[in-house]
Amino acid sequence: MPFFRLATLALAATLAAGSALAFDPAAMTEAERTAFGAEIRRYLLEHPEVLVEAINVLDARQAALAAATDAQLVAAYAEALFNDGNSWAGGNLEGDVTVVEFMDYRCGYCRQAHPEVEELVKSDGNIRFIVKEFPILGPESDQASRFAIAIRQIGGDAVYKQAHDLLITLRGSVNVEALTRIAQDLGQDPAAVLARMSDPSVTAIIEANHALAQQMQISGTPSFVIGNEMLRGYLALDGMRRIVAGARG
Repeated sequence: MPFFRLATLALAATLAAGSALAFDPAAMTEAERTAFGAEIRRYLLEHPEVLVEAINVLDARQAALAAATDAQLVAAYAEALFNDGNSWAGGNLEGDVTVVEFMDYRCGYCRQAHPEVEELVKSDGNIRFIVKEFPILGPESDQASRFAIAIRQIGGDAVYKQAHDLLITLRGSVNVEALTRIAQDLGQDPAAVLARMSDPSVTAIIEANHALAQQMQISGTPSFVIGNEMLRGYLALDGMRRIVAGARG
């Protein structure tokens, strides 16, 4: 049997098995390389399902590698993720699964995810939920996060949660007038909250969250850590429930 026929059959078997086999083009003559390429083309045209199978195997391997890498990142930065002392935590504080959200108040997908995350935490009853203020969409995002952190420092966790819900559903610009109104509605001194927004302690929290996101390879919002898995982007409620169930399983 000609060399190129043997090589083609070997390559076909390799692709079908989803394994790797190396050929040395330098060992072939120009005529053998041309014939080899033609045989490969002919085989793939006659058996295109081999390409689909190979791509599926590659995708599965890449997904498994990404999941393993994410689990390593979560383990390496667990303290900063789950116990930094500066991030609001709600839901069931003794829950068996922790969900961490990196969010931006001006992010459309964060706004879309907000009621679904609320329903996830409420309906499950055994989730600890942590919010990471992660403003990445410009000055209004930064101002909103600074306001939320400042009002928590002054008014506590319950007031923060109310402010968080108001900011994520705010229609219109994040400006002094809007923030003053929110502070007043929550029974807080607007002047004190606005002044605290520029405090170095507020800046330090935002900078720490940005540094943590970079370490976790997070660049967009919303991004979630669910158990030891990571979800970069919006996912509907049913999908998040499946990930939570997987974290328990």
